[in-house]
Order: sequence, then structure tokens, then C-alpha cells
Amino acid sequence: MMEDQPRSDTNKNSGLMLDIINVKKSFGELEVLKGIDLQVQRGQIVSIIGSSGSGKSTLLRSINHLETIDSGEIWLDGMRVNQPDMKGLAFERHINSVRQNMGMVFQQFNLFPHLTTLDNVRLAPIKIKGMAKPEATEYCMELLEKVGLADKADTFPAHLSGGQKQRVAIARALAMQPKVMLFDEATSALDPELVEEVNQVMKQLAHEHMTMLIVTHEMNFANEVSDHVLFMDQGVVCEQGPPSQLFTNPKEERTKSFLKKHLEQQ
Repeated sequence: MMEDQPRSDTNKNSGLMLDIINVKKSFGELEVLKGIDLQVQRGQIVSIIGSSGSGKSTLLRSINHLETIDSGEIWLDGMRVNQPDMKGLAFERHINSVRQNMGMVFQQFNLFPHLTTLDNVRLAPIKIKGMAKPEATEYCMELLEKVGLADKADTFPAHLSGGQKQRVAIARALAMQPKVMLFDEATSALDPELVEEVNQVMKQLAHEHMTMLIVTHEMNFANEVSDHVLFMDQGVVCEQGPPSQLFTNPKEERTKSFLKKHLEQQ
């Protein structure tokens, strides 16, 4: 029997937004995720840190099924994301519905170059949510105001800086009114002087209690914005806890070594 109904212990009243249970993923012989467990509460900001190749981005991409996991369970607000018994068009409809509730921001901006800033942001609300154009315009202009780009509504991506493009990408993700935002190294492709303008938008979302899962290499940012931090190493969660504990008094030697190296660089 397919588990397409909300579970009693992860229903919408429980406060649990994401429930990741024993998730495993391999690429050929390479085990990338070796049984990941993670719970994210509604309104919680969780940062994932770790070296390149530790499985951080694969975990994030698995949550909205950009990567197909080998085993385990992923639940969003009481609804199972991966449906191993569901095939074909039924599963495609299911996963498209799930993705409407997950906003994802990548390293690269992936904006449509032939569309203005406003058109990039309002395309999905009109096409997918069926929002009327005047309503979508008003709503998306509010989002552009939120990310500080209302004056760039008619500008094409080629005339935006990297930081501006990423802020448009964030507004575009927010336009679908997602339940959770996933950030995959959202500032790693930016010049250092542009990083803070994107971080400020993410800090504002944190202040508004948007549920967020953030893969980041910026330790200071993770320390400042997170409620909870995971340190991943070689496909496992090596250590996790509140930033006040993990950054100042890590227990595992691998965590200590990683933080010593990266905090010195920053």
C-alpha cells in the first residue's frame, strides 16, 4: 500500500516540516549518503556544513527529488516525497505538486535571459498556480521590494550583478509561497563583495520564520542565522547541535579539524 497519506506522527499539527529517515544514495560504487536522519521543525533554520564531497548538496537535491534516493523516507509536512510504489504520470504529478511547496536556490541563478526580472519572478505563479497577471504582478513586485530589487523589475538578467541575479532567484522561489526554502551554496558563485547582499535577504527570511535548510561554506553566517547546524563528513552526519555548541565546543575530532581550518580562512 502506498504511503501517500499524512503520517499520524508527522501531521500538519505536529510542527514537523521535514522528516528525513535513513536516507541512502550511491552513485555507482560511491556511497554518498549513508543513512541520513534529520528532522526540521516548522520555522526552523538548519545549516549543513562540511567539506566538498561530504554529501551536503546531494542530500538537499534528494529532498525535492532532483536526485532519486536508493532507500529511506523523505516527508514534507506529513506527506511522503519519495513514493517507491508510484510510477509514471501519477508520480510525475505527485512530485510536481511536492516541488511547489519547496523553493530551491542553487549556486547558479538559472534565470531566463530573455525575460525581465519581473517576468522571471511571476512566470511560475501565472503558469503553475494560475494566478491572474495583475494579481501576480502586484504580488511579485512586493517580493522584488523585499529583496531590494523593485527598481530592477524591467531589467534583463544580463544587466544585473551576480548578487542581484541571486536575489531575483530567491524572489522567484518565494513566488510559489513554499513551505520550505532550500539553499544550495547560494553565495559560492558570487564575488566576496556581493555575498552580504544575498545573506541579508536570507537573514530577513530567517527573521520571518521561514523554514530553511541551508548548505553553506560560510561558518560565520551559519553561526549567526541558524537554529541548528549539521556537520556532514563522508556521507554521514558526524555531529549536530545548536550553533552555540557546535561552533564553540564541538565534540568530534573531525568537526574540530574542519572548523579550525575553515574559521581560520574566514
